Amino acid sequence: MNVHISYKTAKAPDVEREFAHHIQKLDRRLLIFRPELVHLHGIVDQGSSLRGETSISLNLRLPSGQLASQQSGPTAVRAMKAAFSELLKQLTKHKDLLRGFHHRRARRPAANGHAQQVPFEETFAAVHPAVASSGDIYLFVNANLAKIERFIARELRYRISQGQLDPETVDPKEVLDEVVATALGEDENKPELLSLERWMYRLALQAINRLASDESEHENSVPLERSERKRNVTGSDEAELQFHQPDETLLAESVIADRRQAMEAALLRARKEDREAFILFAVEGFTLDEIAATTERGGDDVRKSINNARTHLKKTLHIANPFKDRLLQHSRIA
Repeated sequence: MNVHISYKTAKAPDVEREFAHHIQKLDRRLLIFRPELVHLHGIVDQGSSLRGETSISLNLRLPSGQLASQQSGPTAVRAMKAAFSELLKQLTKHKDLLRGFHHRRARRPAANGHAQQVPFEETFAAVHPAVASSGDIYLFVNANLAKIERFIARELRYRISQGQLDPETVDPKEVLDEVVATALGEDENKPELLSLERWMYRLALQAINRLASDESEHENSVPLERSERKRNVTGSDEAELQFHQPDETLLAESVIADRRQAMEAALLRARKEDREAFILFAVEGFTLDEIAATTERGGDDVRKSINNARTHLKKTLHIANPFKDRLLQHSRIA
């Protein structure tokens, strides 16, 4: 919002503080308008009346109209409160008029006998969120390719450990290609720019389920060019035995790398819905609303799943693990 205040008298700190306070309150009521199209002009004039009162004049220009208010008072602060109060009343009526609740619309009933009402979001003064374009999706994939690959690999690893997928059934690169092709295709409705990340994750989950179902339909078919015998790639066990010699000393470095595997194994024993919501919340940093939109579940169900996963992690993983403590700390829900 563009603000311009004219003083026809000396400036006072209390008057400027009061102006800043009321402008901040007014700005919260104007979030539906474009900020660059909203202008507020105020005039502070002292001694303009016969009683020597201070006069405050306000003029608010909106994309859909113009509002004005002028009030006087013994002090500039009291006059300002009255002027802004009157301006807020006019703004409320103006927004109701844009929504279609004005009494003149009540005189024109629709065919069903009810007054025709137009949501404010459908009026010309509403600000609609930007929709992601193909260029935005291309830039997002380039910047977050490694993050999407980690998410796909983690989901495939979970399904393989649960016995839902064969390790050779679905290739992570094939899933990634399917996600990018679907996102850049014309058949899929593009999301809002702010929800692009969770939309890509939802496409990844859908691609995994789709490819897994396609492979399950053809699991009994055997290509003619593929041999069903297990290939002997070593020829003998000599090289393998020479490389994998038992070591009597167990170093601390050998145990550190297994902690995250223990974390992942503990989460794999949780319910699918609980684990999925917990990973998106604690690892990926999604909010409850974003997880609900990604997994197509209710907000209360997502909150319950995260709490169930935290409880499961506390019970199943008893070893000292800093990564576990950080996950439990960041996954707290009020």
